Amino acid sequence: MSALTFKRLKIALFFICLIPLARTAWLAQTAINPIEFITHQTGTWTLNFLLITLTITPLRQITGRNELIRFRRMLGLYAFFYVCMHFLTWLVLDHFFDFHQILRDIVKRPFITVGFLAFVLLIPLAVTSTDKMVRRLKRNWARLHKLIYVIATLGVLHYWWLVKRDITQPLIYAILLGLLLAWRFVRRQRQTALATSKMGA
Repeated sequence: MSALTFKRLKIALFFICLIPLARTAWLAQTAINPIEFITHQTGTWTLNFLLITLTITPLRQITGRNELIRFRRMLGLYAFFYVCMHFLTWLVLDHFFDFHQILRDIVKRPFITVGFLAFVLLIPLAVTSTDKMVRRLKRNWARLHKLIYVIATLGVLHYWWLVKRDITQPLIYAILLGLLLAWRFVRRQRQTALATSKMGA
């Protein structure tokens, strides 16, 4: 992939990732409960982008298109962008900066507790997403960014506990996340077995 092609694709992806935000803003105008609608949509798209980000690695390994990895950072940052929108909607529109009520909800309502924890854990990943931080942290950067597995799990759990009756959607997210994590586990086990066999040869 040439530098010019990559730049064009990256610009296109940037605007494509904004479509859910534009759609949410448009549909919220006619929603029965706009605040609830925005909260739900931004939370859903946070999970979507987390899973899409996690899909890049297995997709690259399956197709052999290593250039796909160059889009992973932007997708991860969009996950952070949408979770910020999700959090700000809850903070500003839903609670009107009532920090006493906010703290009480975080402590007493498990689905909010795990959701807030996922949000907090995403902050250092977003902060260290620059090339400068990659160079500065070196191997610790990869270790830190493995938190995305924990964050995605907390995000699915947050959604699961939020839903009171029909768990179909959170179940789909849980299955997809399970498959993505299983792929990584199986591949790592195979690499370990291959390395062991080479050492014993």
